[in-house]
Amino acid sequence: MESRQQAPCAVVFDLFDTLVDLPMDRLPRVEIAGRSVPSTAGALHEALAARLPVPFESFSAALREIDRDWRETAAAEGRELPTVERFTRLLERFALRDADLAERLTRIHMGLIAGVARTPAHHADVLDRLRRGVRVGLCSNFSHSPTALAILDDARLRERLDAVAISHDVGLRKPRREIFEAVLGALGAAPEQSVHVGDSLDADVAGAAALGMRTVWVTRCVPDPDAALTRHGGPQPDWIVRDLAEIPAIIENLLEV
Repeated sequence: MESRQQAPCAVVFDLFDTLVDLPMDRLPRVEIAGRSVPSTAGALHEALAARLPVPFESFSAALREIDRDWRETAAAEGRELPTVERFTRLLERFALRDADLAERLTRIHMGLIAGVARTPAHHADVLDRLRRGVRVGLCSNFSHSPTALAILDDARLRERLDAVAISHDVGLRKPRREIFEAVLGALGAAPEQSVHVGDSLDADVAGAAALGMRTVWVTRCVPDPDAALTRHGGPQPDWIVRDLAEIPAIIENLLEV
């Protein structure tokens, strides 16, 4: 326990709903299984139907089955499913083997997701302030690293990061220790010298704490933080903040101890 009291030399951030907000409810709404939901499925089906006249109901059902199969197998083991592989599997359900079309579906899907991403204007200043005393990294669960990096570039955040680990590249997702170890290795920081910041109690807080990292839980995009914390059966976060603007003071206080 005493090792956890070392002064930090690195702060690692989650990406979506931490550094960058991803309000998925801004996606176009479509009717799926009798419910109106925000989704990229309408645009994806349109692209597929231009090649093969598949009914939307069959298309959306196949996509749901692929996602369910992944959740029950690979996701349960912490393995990532890259977006292009997801759409390759989708096309195979309709006896199509077309790498170009899988890539096109990936571009359509990720283009819509990137279009709803929003970055609070002060987050760049938060990273700049932190980098005066520590190295700064990113550790993200995301199935298409080119899109994640493009979003970071657009927000002028990537240039402020000393290391990046994305599950698409690592092959494993938080809370698996390997993805945390990837970013810490690139930062040259031991877990007990590092602080992880994220919005997920399971992936971010529990995953990082299992390695011995101190944790900050960001509740800006959490609908009911009190209820979420009550349901959470894992380690408690060391700090709870609403805004990333609170984090530099936390780190500066640790550096002064």
